[in-house]
Amino acid sequence: MATDQLSVTFAALADPTRRAILARLAQGEASVNEIAEPFDISLPAVSKHLKVLEAAGLISRGRSAQWRPARLEAEPLAAASGWIADYRQFWEGSFDALAHHLAQLEKGTTHD
Repeated sequence: MATDQLSVTFAALADPTRRAILARLAQGEASVNEIAEPFDISLPAVSKHLKVLEAAGLISRGRSAQWRPARLEAEPLAAASGWIADYRQFWEGSFDALAHHLAQLEKGTTHD
């Protein structure tokens, strides 16, 4: 079943552990052991989270001898942010209209 990139990105971001992993990788690349350090989960569980993030294109994995650093890939996050920004403009416009309406109610000058 084909799934669009935005859906894959949001599915990967739905898990708080994966979001925490991305926050860690925003500071710089890290090994699985470094990523796993603050979590109370097994290394295989961290590896599964990394695989989901990698499949979503949110991280990439390098290879340097025995070390396989993970690094953040920002492009899918930028696409998700752009999608959210479109709705942010809608809501900000709605809130502005509501604020104007409430101000008119306070003055007693509504024209509906």
